[in-house]
Amino acid sequence: MAATVVTLVVLLAALIVLRGFTLARSRGSVPCRLRVGERGWQSGVARYADGELHWIPLLGIRLRPRHAIARRGLVVSARREIDGGLYAVDCEGSTRGLSLAMSADALTGFLAWLESAPPSAYLDVA
Repeated sequence: MAATVVTLVVLLAALIVLRGFTLARSRGSVPCRLRVGERGWQSGVARYADGELHWIPLLGIRLRPRHAIARRGLVVSARREIDGGLYAVDCEGSTRGLSLAMSADALTGFLAWLESAPPSAYLDVA
């Protein structure tokens, strides 16, 4: 009985690690850390989809993104370098108290994505 439980736990852990590895290596994804409020940094993967940045944690079993950050109304209020060659940006707008940390290349892509919305994307047409 104990051997069966240990085997299931090891199998589940292997699936979670494999999921994280697959997410990190999938096309169109960038490694990205996220911090909400004063909590610690959480490692994950960011993907751009339909005017949103989807953040998925590396470890976990959920297949859906934990955070969907809309480009509309998103403002980068501060940028700073943190440990390990990562750059953190504080975001305001629809997401308060949210910070993202990523490599310099990923940050350049994020800022380009943020600024590249067509002018009509911000118009409310009734």
